Amino acid sequence: MKLTSQSIQDNQPIDGQFAFCIPNDKSHVCLGSNQSPALSWSDVPAGTRSFALICVDPDVPSVGDDVNIEGRAVAADLPRVDFYHWVLVDLPATTHTLSAGQFSSEVTPCGKAGPGAPLGARQGINDYTVWFAGDPDMRGDYYGYDGPCPPWNDQRVHRYVFTVYALDVDTLDVQGKFTGAEALSAIKNHVLGQASLTGTYTLNPALR
Repeated sequence: MKLTSQSIQDNQPIDGQFAFCIPNDKSHVCLGSNQSPALSWSDVPAGTRSFALICVDPDVPSVGDDVNIEGRAVAADLPRVDFYHWVLVDLPATTHTLSAGQFSSEVTPCGKAGPGAPLGARQGINDYTVWFAGDPDMRGDYYGYDGPCPPWNDQRVHRYVFTVYALDVDTLDVQGKFTGAEALSAIKNHVLGQASLTGTYTLNPALR
């Protein structure tokens, strides 16, 4: 399989159009357009009955003590964990293209609705659900795509890995508010093929 995008070039910086946060000289960051990127895939294996799409940032700090704190920095060598930005399953086998903004066109405080999604697909919750859990103005279930917003004082450039999976089932065995980890577990024994594309993003002015 091959995954391409008119929005993101492989191993190149992601444009702020597709980010949850963009740089701001006065307040470090402000909200971005948060559009879901355009994606297309080809060379699909025979027998494909549906597709799943997952976007994960593997570079999120494992400890948040220094995150976005004035006068501090998140060390580049700090151990990192996965943060899921998009969990999309049950895309019909006839679907090979997603247009820019089709699944997200703005930041939605308290999260977008789900799990129903365009094209008859279903979306799980992304990890902003956990990130904003303690914020009364933002907490909620964040279904679908929400783009990059790494710590503005992180000394590591973050990677955003988009992977499309060709599956041998029409409907993935996940229900309700399923997470990225739960979707990957359900996908495990049904993959006929897969392809990935990686974009990068930083809000640290020293790394831009």
